Amino acid sequence: MRIDRVWAMPNAQTFLIKPIAVLLREEMDIGLWIDSFAGENSPAIIRNDLNPQVVNVEYHLDAIDFLRNFGDGSIDGVLLDPPYSPRQVSECYKGFGRKATQEDTLGVWRSWVRDEVTRITHLGSKVISFGWNSCGIGKERGFRIDRILLVCHGQTHNDTIVTVETKERQVKCLF
Repeated sequence: MRIDRVWAMPNAQTFLIKPIAVLLREEMDIGLWIDSFAGENSPAIIRNDLNPQVVNVEYHLDAIDFLRNFGDGSIDGVLLDPPYSPRQVSECYKGFGRKATQEDTLGVWRSWVRDEVTRITHLGSKVISFGWNSCGIGKERGFRIDRILLVCHGQTHNDTIVTVETKERQVKCLF
């Protein structure tokens, strides 16, 4: 497993952070890449963002509903850059006039997203996850961590942790 640590200015638009942009160019191979939490600058081919004000996306669906549009084993790569904390979920929703529910702010939806990503990816698919931890999709779902990028933003900001995983084995449905 490769682990790198770099420093970069923070940016709410994750994909504009220079070392993250470099990692994406290195890791995103050809094939069908999707992003269920795209924001404005996702390099994925098919992009979704719940916020109706985000214009550079094809869909404005809940992440789970977006992922359910894809067949079993049909996706080559997934970018996962959800809000990193319950507070961020709540702030994001308030930003476009939607009230976050208790379900939205509990961690269970992250498990549902991971289950759907497991279903739609095939052996050899990559998932690149962003957050404040390196959990990614997980070994129990058949994924192997290949690379971790720690992006330090200084003492007053949490690092952005990027986890690159490859699906190496099929697992029974967890959902």
